[in-house]
Amino acid sequence: MAGWRAEGSDITKRMTKRIGGWARMADVAKLAGVSMMTVSRAYQGNGRVSDATRARIAEAAATLGYVPNLAAAQLSSQRSRVIAATIPSLSHSQFAITLQGLADPFREAGYQLLIADCGYSAEEELRAVSTVLGHRPDGLVAIGVDHCPAARDMICNARIPVVETWDLDQPVMDMAVGFSNRLAACRMTEYLIAGGRRSIGYIDFPAPVVRRFMERRRGFLDAMGAAGLRSDIVLDAGQGPSGYARGREGAAHLLECEPDLDAIFCATDAHGVGALLECQRRGLSVPGRIAVTGIGDFDIAAEIPPGLTTVRLHAREIGRQAAGLMLRRLEGDTAGDKVLDLGFELVVRGSA
Repeated sequence: MAGWRAEGSDITKRMTKRIGGWARMADVAKLAGVSMMTVSRAYQGNGRVSDATRARIAEAAATLGYVPNLAAAQLSSQRSRVIAATIPSLSHSQFAITLQGLADPFREAGYQLLIADCGYSAEEELRAVSTVLGHRPDGLVAIGVDHCPAARDMICNARIPVVETWDLDQPVMDMAVGFSNRLAACRMTEYLIAGGRRSIGYIDFPAPVVRRFMERRRGFLDAMGAAGLRSDIVLDAGQGPSGYARGREGAAHLLECEPDLDAIFCATDAHGVGALLECQRRGLSVPGRIAVTGIGDFDIAAEIPPGLTTVRLHAREIGRQAAGLMLRRLEGDTAGDKVLDLGFELVVRGSA
């Protein structure tokens, strides 16, 4: 026990500070060998603090159990050092990748992400937007770009930088990074038509008001119409379950309605995998008898035999570029592009 209580022990110092109450910024500065102003600048993300000094301050704060008063820092600097991000679904793997692309640059610049799950209804979105804006973030990144009129008004009235992501098929509020969902779906449909497919079915996403999926369906309809082919072999948005089950049941439904179906285009890879499994269960040769495609290039698309032909959407780069636009705006740089089209890539595999 004597060794544990010995003066100079790191554990003794740590326990003494915690027993005596909250550690102060002055304690952190003293232990790190810097001024209180340097500690303050480090926590505010000021670039004038070197990485080595930041590391010493972080180590001192961890030793002392120091918790910075962010509310006071916000009052003094008029910055919260928080960026809000709204997202339709936390379970969507591509959105999670976009969030990671956002988080890394923001963290390096001294900002933290405040994430709100908006769901797929106007009421859920309005509630989420109201909550995150109530925390007075320095900026907002909207993943998915669906906004009801009330939420759009609320965001505009907040008068903060806004970056919308994942859909460039509608007018932009402020800044945007993404691609054209309509064009991506149109190109995939044209690819199927160029490969000799004529009776093509479409499995829509099971939420009729999600704009990016509305645009994908429009892209499918545009390509089919331009080729003079039937465009009514569709599993509508309001029908059936979601995920793999939707693809499986959707494929069964379309094949029963149209026995000569020779291709199925799905609004996401999750539906595409389900449709592929259903075709294989029925003994249909893929792609000999029927082709199956999706959108997203999920991890499973490359792993499931014979490989799902799909559209790659650059999810991480969308997040990274959105963070770049936001940080430049926060630094006062208003020059340069406000809308970045990252495009997409057709990934051809064994299913089509």
